[in-house]
Amino acid sequence: MTVSAPTSVATDAAGDVLRPHAEHVFADELKALAAADDRPRPARWKLSPWAVSTYLLGGTLPDGTLITPKYVGPRRLVEVAVSTLATDRALLLLGVPGTAKTWVSEHLAAAVSGDSTLLVQGTAGTPEEAVRYGWNYAQLLAQGPGRAALVPSPVMRGMAEGMTVRVEELTRIPSDVQDALITVLSEKTLPVPELGEEVQAVRGFNLIATANDRDRGVNELSSALRRRFSTVVLPLPATPEAEVDIVSRRVAQIGRTLDLPAVPEGMAEIRRVVTVFRELRDGVTTDGRTKLKSPSGTLSTAEAISVVTGGLALAAHFGDGVLRPGDVAAGVLGAVVRDPTSDRVIWQEYVETVVRERDGWKDFYRACREAAG
Repeated sequence: MTVSAPTSVATDAAGDVLRPHAEHVFADELKALAAADDRPRPARWKLSPWAVSTYLLGGTLPDGTLITPKYVGPRRLVEVAVSTLATDRALLLLGVPGTAKTWVSEHLAAAVSGDSTLLVQGTAGTPEEAVRYGWNYAQLLAQGPGRAALVPSPVMRGMAEGMTVRVEELTRIPSDVQDALITVLSEKTLPVPELGEEVQAVRGFNLIATANDRDRGVNELSSALRRRFSTVVLPLPATPEAEVDIVSRRVAQIGRTLDLPAVPEGMAEIRRVVTVFRELRDGVTTDGRTKLKSPSGTLSTAEAISVVTGGLALAAHFGDGVLRPGDVAAGVLGAVVRDPTSDRVIWQEYVETVVRERDGWKDFYRACREAAG
């Protein structure tokens, strides 16, 4: 059974797209990698596993083309993830919120299949049709069950076309809908009993799921479904330098899309935000001398990126374009104080015992006091 792809909506001005897909943003790098890639490629892969890893981790090609890092982390984790996709086992990216699970899954799909848009977004209301298939009820009523009335899910399309499919927030999907994936992942087939047919996966098909167990509303994976995945746990950045690098790179990318000021002028504040988040996250100051209480939020790298981006917007529209303590203080407060009772006390203690006494942080201290009212 063949499954036709839906028509896409094109835009006349790519520069107007607020969040272009990875395969469009890094099209030049993917093209250069494909040209230089002389290693064996699995069926229907656009690049070899080596080239996919290079795309994610960065490097320099023989012709001098620079491949920018998309993920800053342990090389072995990326290699395990890529090699898993080259087998018949699905890949589960696991980690606390903000560890770049979605980011990595998008770039893996872009590099492997050249298309990161076969996506199932997991929520508490995700129906089984999002994993299997649905029906065009107008055609169903007019003509009865038939291929023309069938609406394929991203999973069905990926199976039929040999593409990489992404399932975001798998543990937010209801358990009975999760289990619709068991036959897909074990038998590599998707029955369509209404038509007496099935869709069999062709070579090149695989699935990347992301999940975390820190948020509310989590539905645990059944042991039967978990066995169908190879799990890769993505950690938080190991060092402050690595986290600063991640934040600055991502903020620069977002800033170019939004016409915000250049990141280098705000590196001091980026380092400050990362320091605050890491100390409160770890429960101890950088020098190890003062133990701290950790707030209820995750204070992830993704949240640091959001805080700095918001600060750049403030600096651009209500300041002189240079990121300053006053531009990030309110964002840091909002990220830390999720529980208005306990988190506010933790934040106030941190501001008075750490920020106030730290050399070179007087402006940030005053900005934090002002933001807290």
